[in-house]
Amino acid sequence: MLSQVTNFDEMYAGMKEKLANVVPDAELYYKAELAVEINKLKKERNAVILGHNYMEPALFNSIPDFVGDSLELSRKAAQTDKDIIVFCGVKFMGETAKILNPTKKVLLPSNRAGCSLAESITAADVRALKEKFPGVPVVTYVNTYADVKAESDICCTSGNAKMVVESLNTDSIIFIPDEYLAGNIARETGKHIIFPKRGAPNLEFAADLDYQMIGWTGRCEVHEKFTLNDIETVRAQFPEVAILAHPECSPEVTAASDFSGSTTAMIKFVQDSKAPQYLVLTECSMGDNIAAANPEKDMLRLCMVRCPHMNTITMEDTLNALKLDRYIIDVPEDIRIRAARSVQRMIEIG
Repeated sequence: MLSQVTNFDEMYAGMKEKLANVVPDAELYYKAELAVEINKLKKERNAVILGHNYMEPALFNSIPDFVGDSLELSRKAAQTDKDIIVFCGVKFMGETAKILNPTKKVLLPSNRAGCSLAESITAADVRALKEKFPGVPVVTYVNTYADVKAESDICCTSGNAKMVVESLNTDSIIFIPDEYLAGNIARETGKHIIFPKRGAPNLEFAADLDYQMIGWTGRCEVHEKFTLNDIETVRAQFPEVAILAHPECSPEVTAASDFSGSTTAMIKFVQDSKAPQYLVLTECSMGDNIAAANPEKDMLRLCMVRCPHMNTITMEDTLNALKLDRYIIDVPEDIRIRAARSVQRMIEIG
């Protein structure tokens, strides 16, 4: 594992073997030096580095001790015996690690690593929803901040959202905040969904409207950019292509794709499939990471945008996080205790 390597020649050779077709050699050489320094400091400080699938390839393929989607990394965070957790992801992920590890120091390499979904809803919004729909359980996508999780009954990820919804076995569910993920889950479970007009505490809806799911109108600023026209254009050129879409894409896009699933599920699909070409409708760096892990596969590119928040996590800042203890993630204890219940329920479901 390169995450344990502290010799430059070995690190550079290992990164070049994995990334020669994805990352320029000069960049590999420079980042191999950083990776070696990070690994040495990580060992000295008894730290663990978690890397989300959206990390840029040089970082993703070198320093993380564990990589994966938010659910897998939540599990790893809950299990670690290290003193320090460095989360190469965005703020809500660092908060989740702190929620599960209150006595450990959690560091986020960038103080600008937010999330359009997490910022689309507040704890006050959730309380207003619960007031308008009393007794209806709240399922909250893990892409939310700790105070929103604290107002929820259970969290979910894109990988286990359907399982979480079905586990509640209730007539109606509040599912927040991703509009498209909620729409995709409603379609998969056969539920009729409504989207109350925003504006807590005055959420507007027709009292006699039939519903089984109550959604919210938050969106991922990356995944909402993919369209049906993108799919039609690619299929016109590559009729046998397998198109994979993240569930944060619109229901129209996921319905027109060959597969929709979490980042981990998409990675597994590419590994197991025999399709002649693949197109992954998700964050650009993940496409690079899948291509690097599957050099024999023909990966098409439709890289429209990098996540501007994930993109703030660099190897330089990861090194400085370990050197300078920045940026420390804290969650108020009263919020952490309530949020921990909803996160732990998500982890137990799997």
